[in-house]
Amino acid sequence: MTDAEADHGPTPSEARQQARMRRRFARRQWARRWGVWRPLLALVLVLGLVAGGGWLVGFSSVLAVEEVVVEGTDHLSVDDVLAAAAVPVGDPLVRVDVAAVARRVEAMAPVASAEVERDWPHGVRVVVSERVPVAVAWIGGRPRGMDAEGVVFRDFRRAPKGLPTVRVVGDVDREALQQAATVLSALPADLAEDVRRVDVETVDHVSLVLAGGRTVLWGSGEHSEEKAAVLAALLKAHQASRYDVSAPGQPVVAD
Repeated sequence: MTDAEADHGPTPSEARQQARMRRRFARRQWARRWGVWRPLLALVLVLGLVAGGGWLVGFSSVLAVEEVVVEGTDHLSVDDVLAAAAVPVGDPLVRVDVAAVARRVEAMAPVASAEVERDWPHGVRVVVSERVPVAVAWIGGRPRGMDAEGVVFRDFRRAPKGLPTVRVVGDVDREALQQAATVLSALPADLAEDVRRVDVETVDHVSLVLAGGRTVLWGSGEHSEEKAAVLAALLKAHQASRYDVSAPGQPVVAD
C-alpha cells in the first residue's frame, strides 16, 4: 500500500470485509450472552407458568365449585345429604377435601358408604349407597329398620311385611343387635322367609321363632352358616316344635 492509499483509508472491498467481521464478532458475542441467559429466562418462564396455573386452579374462581350432585338416594332426601356433605360452594374445586366430604356423609345412619369425586370443571358428585333393612327392631315402642351389620338406621310408620322382628330382652345393645344380624345374614333365603322373630336375651343366647310357632335355640352368632345348614336339614327330616343348634355338631330336636 502506498502513502497515498494509506491516506485515503481502506478500499471499499476492505471496508466491506471489516464490516462483515464486525457483524460476525457481534453475533458471536450475542450468542455467548444468549447462551448464558437463555436457561435463566426459560426457568423464569416455567416458574411463571406454574405460579399462574397454580393460582388459576387453586385460588381463583375460574374453576370453583358451582354444583353438587347427589346420586343413589332412595329413602334419604337429597337436601339432607347436601347438608351433611357441606361442600363449600364457591371454593376452588381442587381444594375440596373429597375424603372429608365422604366421611361426613357416611356419618349419616342410613348411609352404608359414600363416594365423592370432583366433576371438572365446576362440580362435585356424591354417590350414596343406603343401608338395606333385613329386620325390624322394636325400640322404644317404635319399629326401626336394622341392616345386616346390626345398625338401626331408619323409622317405620308401621312394621313392613316380609321382614322378621328382632326383640331384645332388656336394654337395647348394639352387640346384641349385631348378633341378631349375623344370624339373619347366615340364613338361606327360603329359611329366612320362615323366620318370624329373633329373640336376643344375651349375645350368647339368640333364638328364632319360625312360622307355626316353632322355636330354634341358636346360641351365639358364631358358626352361624354351619348352624343354618344343620337347621335346614333338621327341618326337612323332623317335624318338631323345638330345635337346638347352639352346638351344631350335636343338634337336639324336641316335640
